Amino acid sequence: MNRGMLALIRKDLRSVTANHRMLVTLLVVPLVLTVFLPTVAVVTLHTAPEEAADFQKLLALLPVAAGGEGMERQILNLLLNYVLPLFFLIIPVMTASVMASASFVGEREKHTLETLLYGPLSLRQVFRAKVLAAFTLSMGVSLLSFGIMLAVFEGEVLWLTGQLLAPAPAWLLVLLLVAPAVALIAIPLMVRLSVKAKSAEDAQQGATFLLLPVILLLVGQFSGVLLVSPTLLLVLGVGCAGVAALLMRRAMGNFTYERFLQ
Repeated sequence: MNRGMLALIRKDLRSVTANHRMLVTLLVVPLVLTVFLPTVAVVTLHTAPEEAADFQKLLALLPVAAGGEGMERQILNLLLNYVLPLFFLIIPVMTASVMASASFVGEREKHTLETLLYGPLSLRQVFRAKVLAAFTLSMGVSLLSFGIMLAVFEGEVLWLTGQLLAPAPAWLLVLLLVAPAVALIAIPLMVRLSVKAKSAEDAQQGATFLLLPVILLLVGQFSGVLLVSPTLLLVLGVGCAGVAALLMRRAMGNFTYERFLQ
């Protein structure tokens, strides 16, 4: 990576912090998913009767080793280690799509695309810099969201039960393998869409289709059809990493300067 690519990455990251609407979207949505919704679930759990049928059904659908713990801690453990990890497959896709979809179309709207493409960087270097900028932002937001979520959730658990709740080792798979791989699938696709799109909003519509598999995982989790286990996360992470590597290798296929500028 040369200085020109680093400068382009920094420029793209600064453009996000300077765009207040984009910055609010990137911060508010992850906080809603990882702080607001879990807090609502915890408050609901604490105020509902312990024998509530809905909670009993949830525990029956998603078998978690009770270990002699009460129902409240079982459900809190289920929420932390089985439900919330899936939100960290949504956050990288959402974050990456917001930035990557605006990568080239944003340059076109600001009338800087021609200057960028005919500058000292090759087309491949420009593409890689755009991908790396979106990936850096995506993982930064994901890790920041995880830190805030864990601090808030553990504080609520300590307040309710008097004990902290240990995150499962599967979180390492989510944060270090699955989430980065999912982001690297979304980013090249969104950057390619950004080349053809007339506006950033047009490009961002493609992110909806990228979220469908994650939504299906959530549905499967709550219906009891599919339990998100460490084995499944490992298989999912390795599979997504393979797809991401293939996409990164082929993302530049048949792209020319004329195609970017048309």
